[in-house]
This record gives sequence, C-alpha cells and structure tokens, in this order.
Amino acid sequence: MAAYLLRRVLLMVPTLLGVSIVVFLGIRLIPGDLVVVLSGMRGDVSPEHRAALRRDLGLDRPIAVQYVDWLGAVARGDLGNSLKTDRPIGQDLARRLPVTLELAVLAALVGMAIGIPAGLVAALRHGTRAEFVAQGAGLVGLSVPDFWLGTMLLLVASRSFGWYPGARYVSLVDAPGENLSLFVLPAFAVGVGLAASLMRFTRSALLDVLGSGYVVTARAKGLHASAVLRRHAMKNALIPVVTVIGLQLSYLFGGVVVVETVFSLPGLGRFTVEAIADRDYPVVQAAVLLITLLVLATNLAVDMLYAVIDPRIKYGEAA
Repeated sequence: MAAYLLRRVLLMVPTLLGVSIVVFLGIRLIPGDLVVVLSGMRGDVSPEHRAALRRDLGLDRPIAVQYVDWLGAVARGDLGNSLKTDRPIGQDLARRLPVTLELAVLAALVGMAIGIPAGLVAALRHGTRAEFVAQGAGLVGLSVPDFWLGTMLLLVASRSFGWYPGARYVSLVDAPGENLSLFVLPAFAVGVGLAASLMRFTRSALLDVLGSGYVVTARAKGLHASAVLRRHAMKNALIPVVTVIGLQLSYLFGGVVVVETVFSLPGLGRFTVEAIADRDYPVVQAAVLLITLLVLATNLAVDMLYAVIDPRIKYGEAA
C-alpha cells in the first residue's frame, strides 16, 4: 500500500508540470494585453510607461525564461504577487479555497442524502411506480442548470419568505450559523444535479449486483432481504457510486463559478475567472495548479477508499 501510494504521488508531478505548461501558454494566447489594462487604470498610456511597466513585470523576457523563473518560485513555495493588486497570491487563495471546499462538500452531502436513498428505492422497487417517479425526478434534476435553480431559489426565498442570505461572507469558524445560512441555497442548487446522477448510478449498480450469482445464493440460503442487501449487495454496488462522487467533487472544485457568482460567494472558481478576465497571469497559473492538485488528491482518496469498501481490493507491489 505504501509503495503504491508513493508511486501515485510521484505520478502527480508530471501531471502538474503538463498542466502548468498548458495554462502558462494558454493564458498568454488570450486576446488582450495586461500592460495596456494596467496603464489605463493608472492613467498613463504613454509608450515609454508601457515599456517600463512591461520590464518591471518581467513580461519583456522570453516565454521560456518566464516559465522557468515562475516554476522555480513555485517549487520554493512562492506563488508570487497578483499583477493587478500586488497582493500575495497565496494569501488570496487561502481565503478563497475554504469557500469552494465548503460548497463542494455540502453539495456532495446533499447529493448523497437524496441520490443514494432514491437509487436504493428505485432498485429495490424495480418495475413499480416508485422507480418511475425516481427516474423521472432524476431526469429533471439532470436537465435543470444549477445556476437557474439557484436563481429561482433566491427569488422564492426572498419574495415568499422574506429571507435572503447575507451578501457578506463570514467563515465557518467565526460565525457557524450565519456561514451555513449562506450555503443552504447554493449547496441545494448544486446538490440536486449531483443527487440525480447518484440516483441513476446507484440504481444501475444495485440492479447489477442483485442479479449476480452470489446474491441469489445468499437468498436461497434463507438470509433476510435486509441482510443480503447490507452484507453482500451494498459493498459491491458502492464502488461505482464512490467513483461518481469523486468525479463530481473534482468538477465542483472549479466548476461552480456561476453558482458562486449568483450567490456572491468569494470562491476559487469565481476568483480564477476574474483573474482570466483581468489577464492576471500569476493568479490564473496558481489557481489552476491548485485546482489540479485538488482533483488529483481527490482521485487518490477515491482509490484508497475502494480498499476500505471492499477488502478484496489490494494495492500491492504489482499495482
């Protein structure tokens, strides 16, 4: 297990390098010039000032030199400063990351609380009206965009109940009640789509397992239906469900920017999109690198969880 874990961690390095190269070059291919934007903001658009600003920012050097310098700084733990605000990028990411993590975790909990029980009911009541209702609700959940649902939830909460989540973000540590009130609606808006996916995967996986030979044998031995489900069916059916949860979490780390914007949440996705619009190269590079690291860590955690769910899965030297 330890050798496998070490290999997986080492394999993250070339992935992160590849992503860093693509992002470093890609952000510079976007039309627009950061120097022109900053010059206009500072009230000086003369060619001399632009040249001096470009030199101060290091943008006059070859792309390869800029990349090597930036990568060396990152390896030392220095993400640099924002070209627009001149604030340390690490501090900004440290403030934004907990927002996105909290939204992702709460949305995943909402999705699991709704989707897995609904999938169980749909599988155990196969061919009945309960399965039809669950399938229909799942189709609706997959079809409704999370940002549209979030907007509708805001309208209903404000007009019908006179309640609107506070626009000022507060951390979970400082004010738990106020913080959770900020995330109730966005977590539900995102979690509905996740619940629909989980319901479909849970139903499909459980139906496959319930039709397998060892489950039929367990039933033939006289085991109670609940014991068959708990001891034999669920563990095997959970493996693809855990995979889906891991994929959904990976998406949420950078894919909830619209929901964060709708609910005025200062998250990592919104921060990255704003940096792209501002041509703030170091911020985009650091944020995407952090999101990639989160995705890789989530995938590794999912692989480790397989062995917990099913002890027959071993990660040995030949893994």
